Amino acid sequence: MNPIVEFKNVSKAFVGRNGGVQKVLDSVSFTIAPGCTTVIAGGSGQGKSVTLKLMLRLLQPDEGVITVDGQDINSIGSKKLADVRTKFGVLFQGAALFDSMPVYDNVALPLRERTKMTEQEIRAQVSETLEKLELLGHEEKFPAQLSGGMQKRVGLARALQLKPEIMLFDEPTTGLDPVMTDEIYRLFARTQKNIGYASVIVSHDIPKVFNLADQVIVLDGGKIDVFANPEEIQWSEKKHIQEFVRTTMGEIYQSCNTEGR
Repeated sequence: MNPIVEFKNVSKAFVGRNGGVQKVLDSVSFTIAPGCTTVIAGGSGQGKSVTLKLMLRLLQPDEGVITVDGQDINSIGSKKLADVRTKFGVLFQGAALFDSMPVYDNVALPLRERTKMTEQEIRAQVSETLEKLELLGHEEKFPAQLSGGMQKRVGLARALQLKPEIMLFDEPTTGLDPVMTDEIYRLFARTQKNIGYASVIVSHDIPKVFNLADQVIVLDGGKIDVFANPEEIQWSEKKHIQEFVRTTMGEIYQSCNTEGR
């Protein structure tokens, strides 16, 4: 199976205000398989969100190649890049809903902006998505009238409208209580199973988020370690991985089944 996203020897550095250079990614390579979930973990400032931005070419790598569906996204023009970006759906940390729009219009926005669908067709597709995400009856509510968990659902509904092949989740459970966090993760698992997209999740919510993972990438000091499953992490002999396990995973980790997976 060909990867849907591939990083080949990718490096990215930033220059600080004092002129110092911070190398966030240092010749990293990994692949993301279609239909699977990759969790990107690591401490603050280790390059997790930078990695997502590189996938979308919101940032350019200093070195290396990034491909999406086999296309080198750093060597294509703006029109082809726009087409590649339609393969992605993104759920931001704060859902990034438009406060002045009700739920229905927030979800319909990508279809109105990026397709030639009629309003009747848009209404049919949006209603179908809202039903799947248990949002029917909330169409006329504004984001401020919704709980944090409901806002995440609306954000996911909007991200799914262009039928993405890849979903990017950047700290999707920030600000949610443990019960709502569990509910959102179950929702992610069910939705991915039904639609079949690849997921890339950046999260500090460890080890809970590992219950979704088919692959885990740990970023540290510009380098990465790739694990085929979260159980493998605890057996690593690398000191920085052992410290990661000690501070984030606690006792011996064993993943449990998440509803829908």
